[in-house]
Amino acid sequence: MAADESVLTEPFLVPGKDADDDAAAIMESQSQLLLPQDTGASLSRSCLNLSNVISGVGMLSVPYALAQGGWLSLALFALVGGVCYYTGELIARCMRAGGDAIRGYPDIGQLAFGRAGRRAIGLVMYVELYLVATSFLILEGGSLDKLFPGAGVDLFGCRVEGKQLFTIATAVVVLPTTWLRDLSVLAYVSAVGLVASAALTASLVWAGVDEHGFHANGDNVLNLAGLPTALSLYFVCFSGHGIFPTVYSSMKKKRDFTKVLLVSSVLCSLNYALTAVLGYMIYGDDVQALVTLNLPSGKTYTRIAILTTLITPLAKYAIVIQPITTRIEENLSLAGHGGGLARAAISTAVLASTVVVACTVPFFGYLMSFIGSSLNVTVAVLFPCLSYLKIFKPRGGVRRAEVAAVVGILVIGVCVAVVGTYTSLHHIVGTF
Repeated sequence: MAADESVLTEPFLVPGKDADDDAAAIMESQSQLLLPQDTGASLSRSCLNLSNVISGVGMLSVPYALAQGGWLSLALFALVGGVCYYTGELIARCMRAGGDAIRGYPDIGQLAFGRAGRRAIGLVMYVELYLVATSFLILEGGSLDKLFPGAGVDLFGCRVEGKQLFTIATAVVVLPTTWLRDLSVLAYVSAVGLVASAALTASLVWAGVDEHGFHANGDNVLNLAGLPTALSLYFVCFSGHGIFPTVYSSMKKKRDFTKVLLVSSVLCSLNYALTAVLGYMIYGDDVQALVTLNLPSGKTYTRIAILTTLITPLAKYAIVIQPITTRIEENLSLAGHGGGLARAAISTAVLASTVVVACTVPFFGYLMSFIGSSLNVTVAVLFPCLSYLKIFKPRGGVRRAEVAAVVGILVIGVCVAVVGTYTSLHHIVGTF
C-alpha cells in the first residue's frame, strides 16, 4: 500500500550499520506495544481501542477543572481537544514517513533526532506511565474509602486505615496481573471501559435528579488563577499519544487512522464535556478533584459510579506498567534468562514503589494536573510537533502556513507546560 511506504529518500534502518544498536532499538520499540498486535484490526475495532486509550481517569477530574477555570474555560477545553487531534494526525504522518520500521513512539524520536531523540522520548514516556500508574492507585484508594468509610486493620503492629488501606489492598489485587508478559488479553476490556465511562455520566444525571438538581450552582465565569490547573487537567483528558502508534500499526487499512482518530476524539470529547458540565452544575465550586467524592454515601448511583471507576484502573494498571518493567529487564539483561522469577521480582518492586508514592502524595487533582502539564503536554504536543517539523521541513513537505500553525501550537504547549507544572508543584508542596 502506497500510504504505508516511506516517503523519505533515506531508509530509517540501514542494514549493516550499527546492527547491534538497531536490533536493540527494535527490541525496545516492541516493548511499547501495549495493545494487541492484530495487523488486521478493522475500523470499528480500532475506534474502540483508541477511544479506550483516550477515555480514562481524566473524566473524574473534568468537573473540578471546569470549577477551577470557570465556564469560559470550556472554550479552552475545545481548543485542547482540537490541538491533540491535530498532533495525533502528525504522529500518523511520522509513522507513514518511517514505513514498517516505525512501531512505537520512541522510533519516531529516533527517526527525527537519532538515538538521543529515542532516549528523550522514552524517558518522558516511562515517567509519565509511572505517574499514571500511581494515579490509578490514588483513585482506587479514594473511591474504595468512599464506598467503605471507616475501614481499618492492624498490620504488623501499625494501624492502617482509610485510603492507605485500600491503596495497599488494590496493589495486592493487581499484583498477579503485573507478572504476566503477554497482556494482550486485557485489550478486550475496551468495551467494558467505555461502558463504565458512560455509566459514570449516567450516575451524575441520576444524582442531579435525585439530590441537588441542575441549578447551575457554579457561577464562576472565568478564573484566571485557576486556568493553569484547568488547562493541565484538560490535557490529561486527551492523553494517550504514546499509544497511538500501536493502534496505527494494528490497523488493516492505515489510511483510515484519521477517521478513527476523529471519531474517537469527538465521542470522548462529548462525554468529557457532558461530565464536566453535569458535575459543575450539580456541585458548583464545591466539586472535588474526584467528582465521585461528592456523591452521597449509601446511594445506589454512588455505588454504581464508584464501582465503574474501579474497572479502568484495575484493568489498565498492568498494561501501563509493563513497558517500565520490560525496559528494566532489558537494562539488567534479564530478558529471556529464567525470566519468570526476575520479571515477577521487578514488577513487584515497581508496584511497591508506586504504592509508597500513592500513599505519600494522595492528592489526585494536583498529581493529575502535574502529569497533564509536564508530561502529557510533552508527549501529546511538543514531541509530535518537533518530530514532524524535523522530519518533513528539510524535504519541503510542510507549507509555511502549517509551519506557523505548528510553531504556534509549540508556543502554547511550552507555556502550559511551564506555568502548569509550576502551579501543580506549588499546590503539592503547599499541602505538606
